[in-house]
Order: sequence, then structure tokens, then C-alpha cells
Amino acid sequence: MIPLVRRVTAACVLGAALTACAATPQPVRPAPSATPTAPSAPPTLAPGPGGLTPVFKNGSRTHGRTVALTFDADMTADQGARAAAGEHFDNPGLIAALRALRVPATVFMTGRWAEQYPEQARSLGRDPLFEVANHSYSHYAFTGDCYGLPTVSGDRMRADVERAYAAFRRAGVPDARPYFRFPGGCYDRRALKALTPVGVTAVQWDVVSGDAFATDAEAVTRQVLEGVRPGSVVVMHCTRSAAPTTERVVRAVVPQLRERGFRFVMVSELIGS
Repeated sequence: MIPLVRRVTAACVLGAALTACAATPQPVRPAPSATPTAPSAPPTLAPGPGGLTPVFKNGSRTHGRTVALTFDADMTADQGARAAAGEHFDNPGLIAALRALRVPATVFMTGRWAEQYPEQARSLGRDPLFEVANHSYSHYAFTGDCYGLPTVSGDRMRADVERAYAAFRRAGVPDARPYFRFPGGCYDRRALKALTPVGVTAVQWDVVSGDAFATDAEAVTRQVLEGVRPGSVVVMHCTRSAAPTTERVVRAVVPQLRERGFRFVMVSELIGS
């Protein structure tokens, strides 16, 4: 802000002995500094029926051609030995591709992943191109019979989510979003009720990329391109060992969707619109 300079000329009448006083410029006072504006809270959905945790699957189909690419950074609580033996649950090449293509994205991260890769978690959390959201601490299922995942008991669900946020803070992620993705996408009424006190919005998807354990990048690319509509949320993975084709898929999908007029956004923008 440019300071406003004021000149005040005083006309001084002191009686017959004095006729006038000369104009005297007053000192320039700097404009008061603007009061800092607190950052606005990320948008969330209102609680569902009965006050249950709300569930978001896709954005508006009519408010522009937007699409959110989301990536699950999966690592379960018991996979530390596999990581120590050389298995890669991260994917730096994918993140580099997103940065090179200037694609904003939402990364749903487990707390265990953040503990295993704290520098990468911190880098993602401090890069305005990305937002970090919660994928539980343990990546254990919140229902029974969910793709063979171990399950977390009902009385531990809230603690598992809060433990993930604590892991993000320790890794240096400054502003993890109040969004939660259920491991495996599996949830029921009991799970939604258990997470109500946490105040999160559960985020699902409407486009399954099929990148998990896929070896044919072209097939995954076709599946994404055929499924995307305005407001879509695409689920992919940020784990080299379990989703080795994802970087190639992103490099193929992004330019083609841009040619179709799509704009890439984070989940928060879809929820806010």
C-alpha cells in the first residue's frame, strides 16, 4: 500500500500585529499496516443424517470442467520390515511428474507412510501444488471383509485417524486437511458415527483408475479417460511397489484431459464449489 501524503496549511491570524503564517508541511506519517487476515478454514460438508460424518464422491457436474486427481499414499502399520528390506511404498517419480506438469493434487496419506518418509511428507505438505489429507494411521479397514485388510476395532477408529494427524505434524506437515479416505474405500454407518467427533469429511471417488497392481499403463489410461466427467474425483496410488504404472498414466492422462478443456483442482476446491 502506498502511504498518503497530507499537507496541511495553517492560516494563522493573531490579530493586527501579524498578518499570516507561512504554510508548513507536516511530517509524512506511514499508513497503518493492514491487519493480517487469518487463513480461511478448508471447506467441509455439513454432517449427514443423524449427525454422521458426511461423504463426498464428486463435485458439481455443471460448474465447469474440473477434475481432481487424488493419490493414496498407502502403507499399513505392519509393513515396516518390508520397507526396510527395500520395498518402495513411495513414488518420487510420480510427484516429480505432477510438479513438472503443474497439476494440483490431493494426497491421502497414512500416518505410517509419513513416519516412513517424513521428508517427502513435509515436502508435499509445504508445496502449494498439493494438499495432504488423512488415510488413517494404520491403513487397516474400518469394516470387515475389505479386500483382505486387517481391521481396526470400532473403539479405535477415531484414535487411528487422530494418530495419523499427529504423525503428519511430527513430519512437518503444517496444514493437513480435514478430509478422510477410508482404507479400501470401505465404510458403514458405524464407521461414519465413530468419526463424527473428528469433524472430517469422508472423501470417496467416482472414477476408479485401476492402477493398483496394474502392469498395463495404456489400459489404466483408457479407464481414466473414459470415466472422467466434470467434477470427477479420480483415485490413484502413490506407491511404486503396488502401483508401478501410475507415473506413466499421469503423463498420458493430463495432456489429453487438458485438450478436452478440463482444469485440474484439489479436492478442497471441488468441495468448496
